[in-house]
Amino acid sequence: MRQIAALPYRTEGTAIDAPVRVLLVTSRGTGRWVIPKGNVAAGMPPHLAAAEEAEEEAGVVGAACPTPIGAYRYRKRRGNGAHLMADVEVFPLAVTAELARWKEQGQRERRWFTLAEAAEAVDEPDLRELIRSFGPTEFNAAARRTSMLAVVAQKSKANRMFAWFQRLLPKTGNFFELFEAHAVTITAAADALSRLFQGNGPTSDHIREIMEREHDADGIIREVLQTVRKTFLTPFDRSAITSLIGAMDDAIDEMQAAAAAVDLYEVDTFEPEMRDIVAIIVDAARLTAEAMPLLRDVAKNGVRLHELTERLVRMEGHADDIHDVGVRRAFKAYGDDAMKFMVARELYKHLERITDALEDVANEIDGIVIDHA
Repeated sequence: MRQIAALPYRTEGTAIDAPVRVLLVTSRGTGRWVIPKGNVAAGMPPHLAAAEEAEEEAGVVGAACPTPIGAYRYRKRRGNGAHLMADVEVFPLAVTAELARWKEQGQRERRWFTLAEAAEAVDEPDLRELIRSFGPTEFNAAARRTSMLAVVAQKSKANRMFAWFQRLLPKTGNFFELFEAHAVTITAAADALSRLFQGNGPTSDHIREIMEREHDADGIIREVLQTVRKTFLTPFDRSAITSLIGAMDDAIDEMQAAAAAVDLYEVDTFEPEMRDIVAIIVDAARLTAEAMPLLRDVAKNGVRLHELTERLVRMEGHADDIHDVGVRRAFKAYGDDAMKFMVARELYKHLERITDALEDVANEIDGIVIDHA
């Protein structure tokens, strides 16, 4: 049997290491904690079917990423008493709203869990590992390595002595903090882009937020470039630093361009393929934000970084496929209206460039891992 499931999630705050929470529901039969799941509906894309299950079972709506994060297996009890193996493909769902009333409200309980709590609450081993790998905060915590000087100073209680000693050392710059700050702007802009393309609330509010986030990112990249010129010792090759922050900035620049096009042409309805690509962008931005703190200790976190970049590259390929389908469908739908087709094609172009830029971020990270791990 083949089934689909949604992993509804939200981030608690905007910090780079903000904890991620996932929503579980109880099963109707046994009361076990599970994720919203169901059978694949004929003629419906799997990720949209998963989003529909999340709305019916858990009362949440949001952006469902078309690229699954993995799959797990379990035995499903049928009405005739048979227990058959089911393969469940899991799609991340960035929750944007919780409904006060929903279809199965009286049949299930819903609750937000930390990743660790959710992993312990579910019974299926494969699902447990999948939840743990979704956005483990322990990777971020491990990445924030305390410097040897700080450790010695703390143990010897010689903080004042080391304070003047550290001032004599060549400056190494605050590149990691700047990478992480830029990743926060990308994630926030992607969330606003998702709300814009879903049609949540006044369009102007979401467009303005994207513009503001892009302005914040401009300030960060200027500081990075200035710091590169002033810094004696850098954690990576200077070209790797500028290429990485440049690829990140390209992503948010294209988000701004997409929002500007929506504003300019007064677009108020969006194709399903556009919303699907935006959902991929939301999840890719989340993965980018997870990767940034891991760069503080590339040797230790090389394996996890490679996992994240591999997923980013796979997601970009999926977005390319969706882009082609969307442009082809727009051409057929707007064959007699050249202006509508040109507007749709421009929006698709900007969305594709966002995913391309995030793939470039993944490639730059891979290059750093190769050089330093």
